[in-house]
Amino acid sequence: MVLSCCGCCPLFPCDKKKVSDSILFEDLIIENRSLFISKLKKICANLGIEPSWLMLTMYIETAKTMSPKIQNKTSNATGLIQFMPSTAKSLGTTVDALKAMSNVEQLDWVEKYLKPYKGKMKQFVDVYFAVFFPVAIGKSDDYILQTSSLSASKIASQNSGYDINKDGKITKAEVKQKILGFVPEGQTI
Repeated sequence: MVLSCCGCCPLFPCDKKKVSDSILFEDLIIENRSLFISKLKKICANLGIEPSWLMLTMYIETAKTMSPKIQNKTSNATGLIQFMPSTAKSLGTTVDALKAMSNVEQLDWVEKYLKPYKGKMKQFVDVYFAVFFPVAIGKSDDYILQTSSLSASKIASQNSGYDINKDGKITKAEVKQKILGFVPEGQTI
């Protein structure tokens, strides 16, 4: 939800606030905006999350473009939530198929991917971690991102922007600090 002047003063904005039905970053959706927003709201209702949480996640993952066609040249991660090739395959599609989809069509795959995390996504940060590093959902801020098959140093080298203190490992707190920096001034998420 976005706060704006209540409109009671036609010439001078007041300090009273009203909540509008706007969703964070919806103005960046160029293609199929009304269909996209309508579907986004439905998906978010199904998942029990706020639409702005998912929009902010997609904003970050698409390098602020909101493009379903964006593709990471190194990893081939593709689309609104940067589906990795292995993730796309596990969902029953490919990154090439995802790249060929409209933003509205790709939302079906976003929902399919996020569905297992329903009930675990209680705030924006949880939605982001469901996409970026799901094992971190519910962990404390000092949790170091790593798995039995991915070392903390490898994760840090592949995601150096999140290694704020440059110690060769990334904590959940470091990612939170970075992603919360994308929240527009004056907004709460």
